Amino acid sequence: MPQQKDIVKIAIQMPGAYPQLIQLDQKKPLSAVIKEVCDGWTLPGPDNYALQYADGVQTYITESNRLDIKNGCILRLTKAPGRCAEDLFKGIQSSDSGVRCDSLKELATVSTDVTFAQEFISRDGHLLLVKIVEDSNENNMIMTHTLTAFMELMDHGIVSWENLSTVFIKKIAGFVNAKPTDASIQQVCLDILESMVLSGQSLFLQVKQEVTMERLIAHLQVTNQQIQTKAMALLMAVLQTAGDSDRQDIFSFLNKKNLRQYIYKNIIHSSGSVQDKMAHYLYVLQSVTLNHLEPRMRTPLDCYSQEQRDILHGLRQAAFETESENSLSHERRRSLCAKEFKKLGFSNNSNPGQDLVRTPPGLLALDTMFYFATRYPDAYSRFVLENSSREDKHECPFARSSIQLTLVLCEILRIGETPSETRSDYHPIFFSQDRLLEELFCVCIQLLNKTWKEMRATQEDFDKVMQVVREQITRTLATKPTSLELFKNKVHALNYSEILKLRQTERLHQEEILAPPVLELKERLKPELLELIRQQRLNRLCQGTMFRKISNRRRQDKLWYCRLSPNHKMLHYGDVEEDTDNPPIETLQEKIPVADIKGLLTGKDCPHMKENKGKQTKEVLDLAFSIMYDVEEYSLNFIAPSRTDFCLWTDGLSVLLGREMSSEAMRSELEILLSMEIKLRLLDLENVPIPDSAPVVPKPPSNYNFCYDFSQTEQ
Repeated sequence: MPQQKDIVKIAIQMPGAYPQLIQLDQKKPLSAVIKEVCDGWTLPGPDNYALQYADGVQTYITESNRLDIKNGCILRLTKAPGRCAEDLFKGIQSSDSGVRCDSLKELATVSTDVTFAQEFISRDGHLLLVKIVEDSNENNMIMTHTLTAFMELMDHGIVSWENLSTVFIKKIAGFVNAKPTDASIQQVCLDILESMVLSGQSLFLQVKQEVTMERLIAHLQVTNQQIQTKAMALLMAVLQTAGDSDRQDIFSFLNKKNLRQYIYKNIIHSSGSVQDKMAHYLYVLQSVTLNHLEPRMRTPLDCYSQEQRDILHGLRQAAFETESENSLSHERRRSLCAKEFKKLGFSNNSNPGQDLVRTPPGLLALDTMFYFATRYPDAYSRFVLENSSREDKHECPFARSSIQLTLVLCEILRIGETPSETRSDYHPIFFSQDRLLEELFCVCIQLLNKTWKEMRATQEDFDKVMQVVREQITRTLATKPTSLELFKNKVHALNYSEILKLRQTERLHQEEILAPPVLELKERLKPELLELIRQQRLNRLCQGTMFRKISNRRRQDKLWYCRLSPNHKMLHYGDVEEDTDNPPIETLQEKIPVADIKGLLTGKDCPHMKENKGKQTKEVLDLAFSIMYDVEEYSLNFIAPSRTDFCLWTDGLSVLLGREMSSEAMRSELEILLSMEIKLRLLDLENVPIPDSAPVVPKPPSNYNFCYDFSQTEQ
C-alpha cells in the first residue's frame, strides 16, 4: 500500500474525451501511469504519449519534475516529446509552404520546454533552422517563426553559441541592418545578437564588425517600443562586453551625437513593462559609463610621477599669486610650497601627494580638484583664499574636503560597482551632462563650503559636515533633477537648517507611528526585561571566565579564573593551567567578599593600565576593568577575553554594586527583547487558543542524512 503522502489527486484531460480523475502514485514509474491513462481511453501505443500541464507554462512531466505536481493539478495527455520532435522535424522540411509555416509556428511554441528541446536538438533540428536562415528563401512569416524557434532552443544552453557559422551571423546582422524589414524579424534578430555578444569575446568581435553603431542607434529612434527595447538591450550587452578602448569609442559616439539626451527623452515616454525594462537599461548605461572612472579611483598618486606633481603644484599656483619661485633658494622655495599646501588644506603639507595615496578615491580626487580649478578658476580662488585667510579656526580645508567629497560622490553614484540585474534607479541628470562626476563635484564643493559656514564648523566637526553634505546630495538626487542647473538650485536651497527641520519632521513621524499606547507598553515592559538581563549577567558570573594575566615579560602570560559564588556573596579566583575547563569553586584559593567591593573602573582609569600608560593598545584598553575593594589601594585587575565578556562582567559587577548596567550589549539586548515582546503583545490572537503549557519537543530524527556536510566541499 502506498503511503498517503505519495498520493496526489489530479485530473487528466484529452481533447474529445471525458477527463479522468486519478490518484497519482508518485512511487510508480511515469511510464506505468501513462499506460493506465491510455488504457482508460483505450488508446494504443502508450509510448507515443506524455503528460503536460494543462494551464500556465505547459511543461512536459518527467521523472525529474513529477514531484512538483500538487493536489488539484490539471494535466493533459499529449504527444510524447520525441514523437512531437520527429513530426515537426519532418514538417519543416515539407515541400508545402503552408505545412512548413504551421510546423515552424508550433515549433516556436513548444521549444520553450527543455525536454522537447533536447529531443529536437538530438535530431540536429537546430542545424536545419540555421540552414533555413542561411538560405533565406522563405517569406517573412516563416522566417519569423524560424528565428523565434531558434532563439527558444538556444536559450536552454544545450548548444553553444560559439558553434554558429559566419554566414549565419552575417544573415542575422543583415536583417538588423536592413531598413525596410519586417519588425518581428528585427526584434528576434536583435535578441539573437544580444545573446551572441554576451556569450563571448569572439562573437562580440564578429557582431561588432557586422552591425554599425549608427544602425543600432537608428533602432532607438523608431516608434516601435519593442524594437527600441531590444536595441537598448543589445547596446547594454555591447557596453558590458567591450574592452576599455571599444567602450570609450562608444561613449564618445554617444556624447558627440547628443544621443544620451535623445535616448532619455525618447524612452521616458515608454509605457508598461517596456518602461520598466527601459528604466533598467538606462540604469545600466549610466552604471557602465560612470564605471570607466574606476581605474582612476583605484589608482593611488605616484609621488615619482612628474605629471602628477605638476598638477599638484598647478593647484597651488592657481590659488596663490606668488613671486617668481625660480629666484628663491631651494630651502626658501620648499618652505613656501609647504606653507601654501597647508593653506590649500592638505594634511601632509611637505608631501601633499601622500594625501592622495588612499584608494578610493585615489587619482580621481586629483582629477576633480584640477577640473574645478581650471573650469571654474574664480570659484576655486575664492574658496581657497576665503578659508586660507581665516584665523578663527573655522577654515574649511579645500584639499581634505575635496578628497572626501570625491569619495562620497563615488559611493552615491556607485562607481566601481557591477551593474545589478534588477536595479532601475538611474539619475536623469546623467543624460543631460557629459562629465557628471566632475560637474557635480564643482557644485557640491561650493555647497560644502556654504554648509561649513552655516554649521560654524571647525576641523573637529569635519565628519559631521560631510554627513550633512552627503544627506543634501542624496536627498536632492532623490527628487530626480533633469539638469545640472536644477540640481544646483535644489541642493543650495536645502541648507543646514532645512536638513535639521527634515530630520525633526521624520523623527516626529516615526514617533507618531509608534503610537503613545505602544510607547507606554514599552516603558511598562522595561523593568521586567532589565531584571531578566540582570539575572543572566549574574548567572554568567557564577559560571566564571578564564582571564589572562598580562606580565611585563613577553609571551609569558599566565591564566587565572574568576567566578561568583552561587549565593552572590563571594568572588573566587585563582591561577589555573591552560587546559583547565570550568574549575570547581573549591580549587580557587583567593576570594573577595562582594560587600568589600567599593568601585568598578574601566579602560584607562584602571590601575594596571595606568602602570603601563602609553604601552597598551586601544584594543586592550577597551577590554580592561578593575574592582576596588577594602581600601582604595587594593584592586583586582582584569583583561577580558572579548568585548562580549567585558560587557557581561562589567554589567554583572554593576548589578552586585547596585548600579545601573550601561554596556552596549545590554542596550542591544534590551532593544531586541522589547521589540520581540511588543510584537508578541500586539499579535491578533482573537479566537486563537493559547495552550497553558509549552508544546512537547519532538524526538530527534532516526538519522541526519538530510543535513548537507559542507566540510566535504571545503576539502
